Amino acid sequence: MTVELRHHTALAPEARQDLLDVYADVRGPLLHLPNYRVAAFTERLDRHTAEPGFELVLGYDGELPVGYVYGNTVEAGDRYWKRMTDQLPDGWTDTPTLAIKEIGVRTPWRGTGTARRIHDALLANRTEGRVTLMVNPLAGDGKVQRLYETWGYQAFNAQQPSPESPRLTAMIRPTR
Repeated sequence: MTVELRHHTALAPEARQDLLDVYADVRGPLLHLPNYRVAAFTERLDRHTAEPGFELVLGYDGELPVGYVYGNTVEAGDRYWKRMTDQLPDGWTDTPTLAIKEIGVRTPWRGTGTARRIHDALLANRTEGRVTLMVNPLAGDGKVQRLYETWGYQAFNAQQPSPESPRLTAMIRPTR
């Protein structure tokens, strides 16, 4: 499968719709839960696109969007850090960090390396020295977290971003 990667630092209507379509497909079994509803995701997406350093990578097989990853820069004082369960060590938030907010790949492209390619494309030109993401430790019976560990991520904290959200494991690694 050849997947073309397209970078966006702003969301044109077509890219936005492609992202929403992939999100709905990827999260399909969870869409009945308040935190995973498309409307809740859309609200988060609108907030994230307005944050510093926003970038989205969409993967396409032909004209079909098959996967995505997006994130933005978080610095000291950002609410991303403030919501951590355990207190962070002094100086932890002083380093600008890329926070991956969402990553998803449609089922037929899972296990093909597509998620890793899209992820690495996002990191390729970033200037932040490290990257963080959140994972539901129960997703796939822990399989998703173990996958991120093979990509070099290590758990360092936890967060429950909203009352409707599950408790997530915060993971981090160097950008390169």
